[in-house]
Amino acid sequence: MGGDDYIVRVCYFGTYDRNRPRNRNIIKGLKANKIEVIECHYSPWGEVEDKTVLQGVLNKFAVLVHFLFAYSYLIFRYIFIGHHDAIIVGYLGHIDVFVARPLATLRGKPIVFDALLSLYDTVVNDRKLSGPNGFIGRLSFFIDRTACRMADVVVLDTDAHIDYFVRTFQLPRDKFRRVLVGADESQFYPTTQLRNQLTSQRLKVLFYGQFIPLHGIEFIVRAAKILEKDNVEFTIIGNGQEYKKIRDMADVMNVWNINWIDWIEYNRLVNYINEADIVLGIFGGSDKAKRVIPNKVFQAIACKKPIITGDSPAARELFRDGENALLCHVGDPRAIAESIGLLRDNENLRIKIGFNGYNTYLSQCNIEAIGNQMLDVLIWR
Repeated sequence: MGGDDYIVRVCYFGTYDRNRPRNRNIIKGLKANKIEVIECHYSPWGEVEDKTVLQGVLNKFAVLVHFLFAYSYLIFRYIFIGHHDAIIVGYLGHIDVFVARPLATLRGKPIVFDALLSLYDTVVNDRKLSGPNGFIGRLSFFIDRTACRMADVVVLDTDAHIDYFVRTFQLPRDKFRRVLVGADESQFYPTTQLRNQLTSQRLKVLFYGQFIPLHGIEFIVRAAKILEKDNVEFTIIGNGQEYKKIRDMADVMNVWNINWIDWIEYNRLVNYINEADIVLGIFGGSDKAKRVIPNKVFQAIACKKPIITGDSPAARELFRDGENALLCHVGDPRAIAESIGLLRDNENLRIKIGFNGYNTYLSQCNIEAIGNQMLDVLIWR
């Protein structure tokens, strides 16, 4: 994009959520790699975290009005943005691409679309909020496919996700590039050593996240039931779509070794992670669960904690079972319980996985590494 002294300048565009780790990590990573980032941003979402659970006609109408204002503002802001080499449409920006494309064409700039996920896959296959032939299903398919076609480059988090997009939306593979989600070492870092002696203490197992099908929290609850006499204490933090269902199930099963916490401030997560002996990833059996490595996995290895997560093509892109993570069968409470028991009883393995996972983070998943992966996308383009 220029000579040795040339400073690459990108416009980070859209209605993206600045609080999402994906956007924070990429912006911060680009800056760490000496890329100048100009944000052309307006969020119409307010405090809404999970967009798929928005209910009520008035609430939806209010968001629509906010979107109309947001796009008017973004168009005006972009006109005066100054020189830049490329537009990066931040996550969640599928609709934003429709606005960015004509603006980019007028100024002759390429669009890098950080899709991260498929709306169609999320709504239809994972959360089952619509059938594939329903209006929402067809609309989300159209948005996914058209947004990717409009972009010059589409960024996803795993090669497994890229395979899905290429196959489902019939798009050329050379349009896609992988950038891992990663974690920010200024927010997630080790503060405690792995506890060596657990014989007289309860093993602390942590899960946190939104209660969505992809997470497979019901299998974690059933694993807790299996281990209720084995001196293992679970903490589950979060709320969301399946919260009531999961809590009702736990009550019926009389699971007593789980501490439930509905919400904590994001900046306190690092404390809970560091207080845990083991952190759990995702165990849902959906196809989408096999294509992603979630934030919590990166955050756990950034804190040097041993991670147990479902075995999947995506997980295998970064992890080797028994080396830098334990990978177990998805949708299988007994497999989760056995993996927890293995780490509880094997101090050397517990330390080894925590140490190797941390080295994986330092080499491939910290802020500088994520920014370097995104820089490669810009240079390749």
